[in-house]
Amino acid sequence: MILFCTLNTHKVEMQKLLGGQIGLEDFIFAHVKGQMKEVEVTKSEDALGLTITDNGTGYAFIKRIKEGSTIDRIKTVCVGDHIEGINSQTIVGCRHYEVAKMLKDLPKGQPFILGLVEPRKAFDMIARRTKCGKSTGEGKVGSGRETLRLRSKGAATVEEAPTEYEERATKKVDDLLESYMGIRDTELAATMVETGKDKKNPDEFAEALDSVLGDFAFPDEFVFDVWGAIGDAKNGRI
Repeated sequence: MILFCTLNTHKVEMQKLLGGQIGLEDFIFAHVKGQMKEVEVTKSEDALGLTITDNGTGYAFIKRIKEGSTIDRIKTVCVGDHIEGINSQTIVGCRHYEVAKMLKDLPKGQPFILGLVEPRKAFDMIARRTKCGKSTGEGKVGSGRETLRLRSKGAATVEEAPTEYEERATKKVDDLLESYMGIRDTELAATMVETGKDKKNPDEFAEALDSVLGDFAFPDEFVFDVWGAIGDAKNGRI
């Protein structure tokens, strides 16, 4: 069972996670389920110090651990670990924001059991792969910014890559997602940027966002900050 994939590296590097877009010359490495482990955690602070994401098919995993946090002090918990259960209750099938809410709602000061599955370490001894030379054969010349976009429904398509301003806005919105919700999701952030880039005011953006992503029930303050981030990126302020 594949937990997640990385681009151009066999290592568990969260900044190299496969998202919805890949370059036509990228290599994909699949990370599969490895050893299971259970860890007892006492929630001594409101936040555990985890940033959680998922693979889109019901497997949430740890993307980041905040230095000095409760989880950081438990050395058996690692970036890349799949969160399989909380207090013997399976959470397979839950989205990352649902898992983050479950952990946030756990009572402070009480221990709980975190069921984890670490990715199998199958390529640790493989040397870094050298890049293949480009073909000298003739072919269609593109813009150099084309990417292969993978979709959960429908066929993959080759599309123009996001503009520089869209990339900056997506990064900022992803930061806001972590700040407000404790998750990172570049695809979700990109969808929000795409939704808001042609809107004229915050109310119009909020209405469009609700029609596209209404299930998330984003707070008004978050929506306003996202609108501001899109505007700042568009005007070159970030």
